[in-house]
Formats: sequence, structure tokens, C-alpha cells
Amino acid sequence: MINAELKEYLDEKAFQYNIFDFIETDPIQIPHGFEKREDIEISAFLVSLMAWGKRNIIINKGNELMQLMDNSPYDFVMNHTEKDIKSLSSFKHRTFIAEDIIFFIQSLRNIYLNHSGLESLFYINPEEENPFFAFQRFRKIFFEISHPQRSHKHIANTEKNAAAKRLNMFLRWMIRNDKKVDLGLWKTIPIEKLSCPLDVHSGRIGRLLGLIQSKQDNWKTVEELDKKLREMNPNDPVIYDFALLGVGVYEKF
Repeated sequence: MINAELKEYLDEKAFQYNIFDFIETDPIQIPHGFEKREDIEISAFLVSLMAWGKRNIIINKGNELMQLMDNSPYDFVMNHTEKDIKSLSSFKHRTFIAEDIIFFIQSLRNIYLNHSGLESLFYINPEEENPFFAFQRFRKIFFEISHPQRSHKHIANTEKNAAAKRLNMFLRWMIRNDKKVDLGLWKTIPIEKLSCPLDVHSGRIGRLLGLIQSKQDNWKTVEELDKKLREMNPNDPVIYDFALLGVGVYEKF
């Protein structure tokens, strides 16, 4: 059981960091810059997949990619020419290279043309507790067209016990509707079924606070953390992502 003092502490920290000003230093600012639904979805998806390393660099590279897509990501995805694709040839972020981004553009076009867009691919069935199987279904469709083998590493495979931090963060952005930070654009996926993005910060703080015992950052650990967070807030468990991130990044706990 979660003790009342720990819940009170995490509630306080979630309230402290789940504020509009959080956007100023977070990559979520990039999809916040768009108004069209598909532009928001695509920019959020691409930027969330690039989200590892220093946050200011992620923001800079995300903005660079949006500029290469003429700040119209949906139009670029659906109507790009060979010349447009060549404009991406210089893009690189850590292990992301142009070959990966070009494939992502092609896969997204297939998804919008043949699968009704991104939201339907992340649907969590009523009998499922979290996005574990939804991520597997999404991954299968994402790679159903011809693709470079190297791009597999950029889409987490929960079937192989991956923690899927970036996909979980993408879902948090798209589904939570806090009217402060998260976008709340998708309405068909229940907030209570979201899983907390598990990374070096949330993992470290989670262990220090006794929320998780496992030493590995994998999907089993995600579920271990989820169980504790759902005890504290069954309706919105991933609000505590703000607490764990805030304490780990800003307070150097």
C-alpha cells in the first residue's frame, strides 16, 4: 500500500510542475505551436521519438525538422515531392539520421491513407490494462511497408520487454487533457489506462521513493510503477510523471 505521506508529497510535486510554464522548457512546446489536428499529431509523434538527451537540444532539433517540413508536417507527409524529401538529407539527431526520418514520413503517409490516422492505431481494447498490446499492433503497421532495418530501433518493441518511454510520453501528450501542458486531442483512449514514461529520471526517483524495486528499466518495471501510481490516482496515474520528472530534473533529488 502507498503511505499517505508519500502520496501527499507526489501530489504536491505533480501540482507544482503540471503548469503552463512547464511547456517553455519541454519538447511538447513544438506540437503546441500548431492548430490543425494532424499537424499536432505528426509533430508530437516525431518529436517524442527524438526525445532523448538534453531537452534544449531536442527542442532545437525538433524545430529544425519542422522547418524542413515547411512548418506544415501533415501537408509535407501527404504531398511531399522528391525534392522535398531531399531537403531532409542533412537531418541528424543522435542515432536518428535522414534515412530514418524519410521512412517515418513514408510510413505516416501510409497510416493516414490506409489506416485512418494515428489515433486508431493506439487504441487500447477494453480488456487491456495498459498500452502494451496497442504498441505491438502499432509497430506492426508502422513497419508494414518497405523500410530500412536500422529504423526498427526507433520504435520500442514491448514484446521484447522494452519500456517504450517515448511512446508512453507521446500518448500522455495526446490523451491527457489538463488544459495546461498535455494536448488532450484524442478522446477514444482512456486516461486511466496510460502508463508512465520510464526513463533514467523517473526510474531513479521511483526507486529512491520505493515505488519500484526492479533495477532494470523495462516493461515489467513500467507495470510495477503503474501499479503504485494507480493506487494513488486511478483516474489519472500518469500525472505523477510531472512529479518524478520535476524532482529528478529540476531539483536534482
